[in-house]
Amino acid sequence: MDGDTLYSIGELARRTGLTVKTIRFYSDRGIVAPTDRSPAGYRLYDIDAVARLDLVRTLRELGLDLPTIRKVVDRELSLPEVAAAHAEALAVQIRVLRLRRAVLTAVAERGSTPEEMERMHRLAQLSEDERRRLIVDFLDAVYGGLDASVFAGVMRSMTPELPDDPETEQVEAWVELAAMSLDPDFRTLVRRMTEDQAAEQDRNDAPGPRPDIAATVRDQAGPALTAGIDPASPQADPIVAAFTAHYAHLLDRPDDVGLRRRLATRLESVNDPRRERYLRLLAVVNGWPAPESLAPVLAWSVQALRARTRQ
Repeated sequence: MDGDTLYSIGELARRTGLTVKTIRFYSDRGIVAPTDRSPAGYRLYDIDAVARLDLVRTLRELGLDLPTIRKVVDRELSLPEVAAAHAEALAVQIRVLRLRRAVLTAVAERGSTPEEMERMHRLAQLSEDERRRLIVDFLDAVYGGLDASVFAGVMRSMTPELPDDPETEQVEAWVELAAMSLDPDFRTLVRRMTEDQAAEQDRNDAPGPRPDIAATVRDQAGPALTAGIDPASPQADPIVAAFTAHYAHLLDRPDDVGLRRRLATRLESVNDPRRERYLRLLAVVNGWPAPESLAPVLAWSVQALRARTRQ
């Protein structure tokens, strides 16, 4: 292209790939002004118009508005400043879209009612301080009044921390987790498990927290489950005896039928699927590895206990 050559709007359209109508639109708004006019009054453009149109097209594809684009091409605004401001605005829009997608996905998967959808939408829109207050209230309902030296670490491990720029799945997990933490039935379930654990800890002379009975059962019954041992078979007797003896020691009670029934009930409570769901959602929100599922080994242990306590 010759630097002294002037081009009609049609020729400019062929060189840039834009339509005549689009170029005329930009020209009318002073974004790409004609250099001159032909004797017949038609607009003529120089070589700089091609570069300006290429920049305009790129900025429009990136979502900038026309007044801002005009200031950029006229060098009233620096491109880096505009790009930084626009990137920040896009980040806000992306976060909003992620929140909306999370709510709509949850509604679609759960078959939610309009009331449930409204609640999920409110949860997704909470500020960082509001999210923190919600979780503090949940943890206080579950752990309030219990020995802080025993449960302080557990409370920290149960606290979700949604990052400033969360992925879509983290937002979805937060919405579901927040809804669970507000559920009175779930709060009651976790409080009961916590009180049971506190009672077991109180029987220990050693200071500080110790592994709860679920962890002990996992360690002792897990190999039996892996080996395919039938929980009702005689092969399971020594395994059951080991973890019931441990539980009897925790409670300072004899290892009898009553204690084994109590342990079976305790493990059934721990094996409530809502507890595991909370922990999995928590891992997603916090970016942690998925937790190990205790459901199979707990179910095996409950079956083994029930098989030995039937009358």
